[in-house]
Amino acid sequence: MNISSLHLTDLRNLVKSKEIEAVELVSACYRQIERLNPLLNAFITVIAQEPSTANEGMLCGIPIAVKDLYDTKGIRTTAGARFFADNIPQEDAIVVQKIKKAGAHIVGKTNTHEIALGVTNNNPHYGACKNPWDVTRTPGGSSGGSAVAVATGMALAALGTDTGGSIRIPASLCGVVGLKPTFGRVSLRGILPLSWNLDHAGPITRNVEDAALMLQVMGGYDELDPVSVKTLPGDYSSHLKDTMKERKIALAVGDFIEESDAEVLQAVRRTTKMLEQLGASIKEVNVDFLKEATLANALMTQADGAAFHRERLKEHPDWFGADVRQRLEAGAAFTSTEYILARRTQSEIRRECELLLNVYDTLILPTTPIPAPVLEGEDALERARQLTRFTAPFNLTGLPALSLPCGFTKDGLPIGMQVVSRAWNEAGVLRTGYACQQVTDWHTKTCPLL
Repeated sequence: MNISSLHLTDLRNLVKSKEIEAVELVSACYRQIERLNPLLNAFITVIAQEPSTANEGMLCGIPIAVKDLYDTKGIRTTAGARFFADNIPQEDAIVVQKIKKAGAHIVGKTNTHEIALGVTNNNPHYGACKNPWDVTRTPGGSSGGSAVAVATGMALAALGTDTGGSIRIPASLCGVVGLKPTFGRVSLRGILPLSWNLDHAGPITRNVEDAALMLQVMGGYDELDPVSVKTLPGDYSSHLKDTMKERKIALAVGDFIEESDAEVLQAVRRTTKMLEQLGASIKEVNVDFLKEATLANALMTQADGAAFHRERLKEHPDWFGADVRQRLEAGAAFTSTEYILARRTQSEIRRECELLLNVYDTLILPTTPIPAPVLEGEDALERARQLTRFTAPFNLTGLPALSLPCGFTKDGLPIGMQVVSRAWNEAGVLRTGYACQQVTDWHTKTCPLL
């Protein structure tokens, strides 16, 4: 049985019916870790395999990887930083508690760009994580290790975080699915902050069905998390197959979008066109206004990061990698006027997106403007500006956004498409993503290492 061809619901049902043992799934992932992690460096910490007899819960026995930003009781949580090399949390993050309660088996803590402030995952302390489609290229970040683990079968799903695109960018560059829920949907308690105002937690999976299942487990109100929002419990899986007939989709165009690799634009346009076959109506919409959102998100991320790490930056600036230190120092230098203007931009862009999504069910645009760039000689700051171009606006607005595979370049590199909707409409982005899967097979492709 090729477990990489099955999604979590299938595997859960097979475990519950005892057609397959949970330990078989876990062992298969550990074999992949043993074979591929020395090359790809997806994990900072691999948790020793223990016997698993889980056969209950929504994730009964499913092997899950956890970004090394989430607290894990008794297991070191480094955040990819020298400062936390010996950090052993006393409690699990709330989301980790939830996936454990659902029966998940955690196989390890995944590599991340240092303190999540970057998108290359070229970590100076724990080594660079590499793209499984081409090991000379970046997997994206900061949740790069999580995306690589899922893309290679080292885990069947993974937890990530996203402040400017850190779930969706590596999902796009590694040919998997990444979901950033609405701000406030998933508790951040027990996750090391980068920006209290922009951080999101979400899943990385092989397909849209799995993302829906993972969000079902991860989501929910947490009264002790100051940014958690009390909403009705979501039901994401049952609406995946709802019809696309008469759904109104906005296809993003304009100078802001067109400054992208031609192969990326062609793949997104081709996949969007296929949705018309399912009855959706497509209209091109200029989204040049999002450029200001990207700039404001970058400023707030750096300033908020500098605020959270102020003591570390003051006492041991040399403990940070060069690119991260440079961004933190820039963040600390922003004036209150600059920050207030960025917050005003946040309010304005949020309203503009709200008005757009009152007319359209979803907005579609590329996840990244370029495919995976090379690691060697890369400029981490320039890569951050490039790769967060289309993802950062939806951290600023807090809207749900999904990245899913929509093609490959002539060099065999994955291309990701992003689906966005109004606040709390995760069901809408998942339904659109699932519809794309019905008319394409990009999500079924596996990297050459497999």
